[in-house]
Amino acid sequence: MLQLSSRAQLVLGLVLALMMAASRGHHFASLENLPSASWALFFIAGFYLRSKWAFAGLMLEAVLLDMIAVGFQGAIDLCITVSYPMLLPAYGALWMGGQWLATRYRAHWSMLGNLLLSVLVASSLCQLISSGSYYYFSGRFADPTLAEFAQRMLRYGPLSLQSMAFYIGLTTLLHGAWLSAEKLRHSQHREIS
Repeated sequence: MLQLSSRAQLVLGLVLALMMAASRGHHFASLENLPSASWALFFIAGFYLRSKWAFAGLMLEAVLLDMIAVGFQGAIDLCITVSYPMLLPAYGALWMGGQWLATRYRAHWSMLGNLLLSVLVASSLCQLISSGSYYYFSGRFADPTLAEFAQRMLRYGPLSLQSMAFYIGLTTLLHGAWLSAEKLRHSQHREIS
């Protein structure tokens, strides 16, 4: 299992919170906006952060950012519906996907298969819960059907996964660079000793 010091977890938690603040509400990238990192941040936090309070903090931040955004945009009835509380289990699926991966972690290339599996399962569950609850319970769709929901999932699901893939890929590269630097530092330390 991956072990980070309490200080490293605190710093990383703050970085993740800043990333959410910088990107939440921007579902598509542009020159002015980062793509939304929320899904990836919950997965990454589940992998690196051990405290359950980190999940609660990120969830609270997401809700506050949404409330602020819809307050300025005046579109509260479009985004905040009776289905909104379903983001809790949706983001929980991402967090648990990261935790599942952390319990199997070892610094080896073979982990990429587990990473891919956990990202696909967790993000698919998140998509089903968040989109399904919005589609069926928000009141925004007349006569919702399973066939129409499946079409919507096929149309919009890959767009949601693009941002997730970008941030998880970037994190994987940074994690690999950190491991390489640690390995080099240890080998240089042994040579000096």
